[in-house]
Amino acid sequence: MTMSRALDIATAAPASAAGLGRSKAASDLFAHPVVPVLTGVAVALLVAVAVNFARSSGLMVGLWAASGVAVAVWLRTGSGRRHDMVYALVLTVSLMIGELISGNSPALSLLFTTADMIEIAAAVFLVRRVLPSLHVLSLDSAVRFLLCALIAPIPAGLTAAFGLAYLGQEASLESFKTWWFGHTLGIAVIGALGLSLTRSTLTRLNRSQTRFEAAGLMTAILAFYYIGFTGQMSMGFIMTPLLLAVAVRLGVAGSAFSLLIVSILAVGSAMAGAGPYVTGMERAEQVMMAQLLVLIGYMPTLLVAALLEERDRLAERARLGQVRAEMTSEAKSRLLANVAHEIKSPVAGVIGIGQLWSSGQLGPVTPKQAEMADMLVKTARQVEALAHDLLDVARAESGSVKVELRPTDVVGVLDDVRRSAVLLPEAQGVEITVVCEDGHAVAVADSQRLVQVVTNLAVNALKYGGAGGGVILRAIQQEDCVRIEVSDFGPGLSEEKQAQLFEPFNRLGLERSSVEGHGVGLALAKRLVELQGGAIGVVSAPGEGATFWIELPRA
Repeated sequence: MTMSRALDIATAAPASAAGLGRSKAASDLFAHPVVPVLTGVAVALLVAVAVNFARSSGLMVGLWAASGVAVAVWLRTGSGRRHDMVYALVLTVSLMIGELISGNSPALSLLFTTADMIEIAAAVFLVRRVLPSLHVLSLDSAVRFLLCALIAPIPAGLTAAFGLAYLGQEASLESFKTWWFGHTLGIAVIGALGLSLTRSTLTRLNRSQTRFEAAGLMTAILAFYYIGFTGQMSMGFIMTPLLLAVAVRLGVAGSAFSLLIVSILAVGSAMAGAGPYVTGMERAEQVMMAQLLVLIGYMPTLLVAALLEERDRLAERARLGQVRAEMTSEAKSRLLANVAHEIKSPVAGVIGIGQLWSSGQLGPVTPKQAEMADMLVKTARQVEALAHDLLDVARAESGSVKVELRPTDVVGVLDDVRRSAVLLPEAQGVEITVVCEDGHAVAVADSQRLVQVVTNLAVNALKYGGAGGGVILRAIQQEDCVRIEVSDFGPGLSEEKQAQLFEPFNRLGLERSSVEGHGVGLALAKRLVELQGGAIGVVSAPGEGATFWIELPRA
């Protein structure tokens, strides 16, 4: 009987690699009208060489590259009905020519061409269906592609088996398995190589250091394979670490290419009867052993490479996002600083004029005019305070705020804040209490900045929670830190509002309320506390008041 096809490994490798050297996004070659013709020629040559090699070995196919080349190029060149019809026609003619050139009868040539086209079309359909992105640069996409490569040859193998039986040829289960494994290898290895060659991959592999590493690793694979031939060391023991090194250093494309080399050496040598496999086996069994070694033992390194590329891509995306965020924050800080500086000078002039007007130095003033002048000065001072806050926020975010950390008496700070707070208009009718359970609490902090932060919290407690009748300033000495709490008995905060508290310019929907403010105080407080090596937060619930806390390192 006429034997089925097998792959002439030594000749097939350059032909298969030639059709896969460009990415869809970056390559003019794939978009060129000559690509279908070149693909057809390559497929026909692969088929002819494979069949002749099969006859010389007396074996079934061990590694079928024609399907891998066809699937990779078909997927990378585009989609659409016209595109698919062109490639289906070109590949059908090429496969048929290759079968006839190899000396197969017209009936066998038609049978194998039909089976191959079923396999190629099934692989293209499955990959497009489960992998719309058409890349294997992530773990999920690589697994999906390998499953497609595993499934697509099954209907083709069954078609060939039934066709051979119909033509009176022998079709055994072993022949079907050899077909299945060999065609799966071709689609998985060459297809993965073709889909992995993107613009960024080619750029990365073209670096001088990467080329040097690739040459060294590929040379090591060839050298250690030779050692395996001599029987000095187990093939699996020395090859797996090398393939893992390729996966780490060269990514999916390098891993797929190294697997192609290993497949050529392992399957080709087994078909030639020269492989480092168990003695006493039939040659067909040795070929199947080589196929399973690559599929089960070595193919997982491709998944490792995909996982590492996905990790690197996510890390790079996070890095770029951080850079963009830092640039945005820097631009915002510069804007805040510029706005604050532009506001301060004219506002100072408005305050001066208002004070002169109110005091009568600009001429006689009626009571109504004096009241209006006072309102003008008050409003201008609010704008001036906003300008100072904007400057502080800008400096804090840019890291230009300097803090002098030293042991600080927290109770003394709270007393100073209380004495200032009781003078505020919002403090009328509100009892402000300082509590320290241990009698003393010393933290490592900048006393001036700490007073600024606690004052802000106390003023907020008076503004928003003063209706509860009391505000408590508490200092708690803990084992590794000092905790400061500012508690009120106001309406409290929902969890949604607590999540937005420390965002700049967020007043939690109180922009139109009678409570004055600009929404920058808590954002500034948070940054100042962090600069002192501390943390700030809030504990609250609707209707139960709010307790803002600060934790600073203990002296």
